[in-house]
Amino acid sequence: MNDRPAGRPGSAGERLLQSHLGTADRAATFYDRQVQPRLTDQMRDFVGRQTMVFLSTADAGGNCDTGFRAGPPGFVTVLDEYTLTYPEYRGNGVHAGNGNVLENPHMGMLFIDFTHHHIGLHVNGAAQLVGDAEQRRVYPHLPLDPAHGRQPSVWVHLRVHEAYVQCSKYIPHLEPAPRPRGLAADRPKDSDYFVPPAAARGGFPAHRPAPTLPLGY
Repeated sequence: MNDRPAGRPGSAGERLLQSHLGTADRAATFYDRQVQPRLTDQMRDFVGRQTMVFLSTADAGGNCDTGFRAGPPGFVTVLDEYTLTYPEYRGNGVHAGNGNVLENPHMGMLFIDFTHHHIGLHVNGAAQLVGDAEQRRVYPHLPLDPAHGRQPSVWVHLRVHEAYVQCSKYIPHLEPAPRPRGLAADRPKDSDYFVPPAAARGGFPAHRPAPTLPLGY
């Protein structure tokens, strides 16, 4: 359900709480100046420098999922002032967030600069999954993956509805450093880090045929 009044930023729930807490005037100032219906030039430049993004999605029933993506600067490509796109790879095969997009296109993206300017950018909009070949036919300038032989399974194509600043007050400072090679000797594998090893669980159930995905514009 989308309870945002046409042409007005903020949800009905936001406005109800603002009224209750006496922050409506302060919020109105933020909406008027900061909440943009498109990506400004400064926002576009900021996105092009970022190497990570946090994602939020929900399925048709409102069940939420959060995600994290990272890559070289510009791995999230600004196509124009209303459109962003980024590649998705095979991963663990679950596609939780992308599965949500098939049911509910609303997506939130949060970019944070932890190192230089200590500022963040929220981008909310409607997402769509597009096949790699189709996406490159329309946008041939899209970057190729730096890992040789790796190809996106799909592209997430986001139509921007609103974008606004995340203030710097509580953003921690992080220093870039090379990632250590290898893992600590006592560190479990990723697949066993939070659950017992697969052998102790008796393995996984048999796979079921996958449905046809409604990809494309």
